[in-house]
Amino acid sequence: MTTTTEIEPPKLYSAHEPVFPRRVEGKFRNLKWVVMALTLGIYYVTPWIRWDRGPGMPDQAVLVDLASRRFFFFTIEIWPHEFYFVAGLLIMAGLGLFLFTAALGRVWCGYMCPQTVWTDLFLLTERWIEGDRNARLRLWNAPWDARKIRLRVEKWTIWLIIGVLTGGAWVFYFTDAPTLLRDLLLGQAHPIAYTTIAIMTATTFLFGGFMREQICIYACPWPRIQAAMMDEDTLTVAYREWRGEPRGKIARGEATKSDDPPGEKGDCIDCLACVNVCPMGIDIREGQQLECITCALCIDACDDVMARIGKPRGLIDYMALRDEAAERLESRPARELWRHVMRPRVLLYFGLWSAIGVALLVALLLRSPYDLNVTPIRNPLYVTLADGSIRNTYELRLRNKQGVEQPFAIGVEDPSGAPLPGVTLTLEGQATNIVNAPADETLSQRIYLTAEPGSPLATGGQTGIELMIEDQASGRQARVDSVFHGAGGGQDG
Repeated sequence: MTTTTEIEPPKLYSAHEPVFPRRVEGKFRNLKWVVMALTLGIYYVTPWIRWDRGPGMPDQAVLVDLASRRFFFFTIEIWPHEFYFVAGLLIMAGLGLFLFTAALGRVWCGYMCPQTVWTDLFLLTERWIEGDRNARLRLWNAPWDARKIRLRVEKWTIWLIIGVLTGGAWVFYFTDAPTLLRDLLLGQAHPIAYTTIAIMTATTFLFGGFMREQICIYACPWPRIQAAMMDEDTLTVAYREWRGEPRGKIARGEATKSDDPPGEKGDCIDCLACVNVCPMGIDIREGQQLECITCALCIDACDDVMARIGKPRGLIDYMALRDEAAERLESRPARELWRHVMRPRVLLYFGLWSAIGVALLVALLLRSPYDLNVTPIRNPLYVTLADGSIRNTYELRLRNKQGVEQPFAIGVEDPSGAPLPGVTLTLEGQATNIVNAPADETLSQRIYLTAEPGSPLATGGQTGIELMIEDQASGRQARVDSVFHGAGGGQDG
């Protein structure tokens, strides 16, 4: 009788190991503090900046007004039909990622990505309440007691407040911030506002507090894309293996590879400072890795250790693979940093990025303060009046994109700009040919063109004409090509 032993299948996934990065000081850490303060300050403060646009207009400097289908940015007002400005900015953002990645690797991920910024803020709170890395490790492994529960509740409460403020700031961009804040506190806001804040709060709380590096590794597609944007000239955080290996403890005064004359041991003393400060929990000494966000905190940690043991800084540094090979061979000097940045690939990205930016700026400066659209009423094409005159009807839509009501004169000419003989223009409900277009609204006006009996337009078929408007305040004109249908071109309606 034989017995069979069940073989347990191999585990394809391991349990998540939490990362407790140690606090570090240095120029790159200071730069991250500055970037975090600026980006969070802009995000939280911008909805509260006021901007006077005149009576009847929103006074919020940056506002996505979904109800009126407009986007306000200080003096700029974008309408739905001008969405190409938004599309252009999105294209510039994509090219900007390509540009910075080709030049400096994942510098966006390390400094300005919202996931990075909020994670830094949550880590700052965590250190403030629970202590630095060793204290947080001890607390993680300690059994649940009154102290651990108290610290966890304090930390999670602050995280929750940060999440609420994040979601609240987001909805303030879509309506008047002071009014919405009052309605939120009084329970009178729209349910969509409360739902959006709840979703943003939950995602901020989970992503910044618990998932952290897992979002960057598993949820974000950019680590997979960045490899195509980088080459051997891209500056990125790297470990000078030729100088650091073989790693190990160094006796006081012992010569290493960076000394003159050089010793046999490397400068790396295997202190794990670079590993302990990494928010992704990786070892940069193992080479380029998908998880690395190029935050450069390992550079600060390693430079501090090198300074304390009397070795040159730069064992971990921003460098290019091409330079690493040159330094290892010692046959040619490493290239200057600016040469890595000012290379054809980066210049191409910068040229495309700049061209789109200039095109958007020119389009913004040259855009008309009003839009004109004229549609002929084709049922019927024309009407023969009792005196034999031929009348065509048109629907004019005039969008006044200015912040004040403007008077416009409506006229008609031939395509060459000359007056049309024997043609009378009248406006429905108006005694003159002047209409007042309300501020930031679209005016619909019916127009009648009447050609006298025997005139070229009345006896002809389809004749090209040009309808025009003239801003009575500035004298600026806008023209639209259209046609006039005479009796010679078809049957009477």
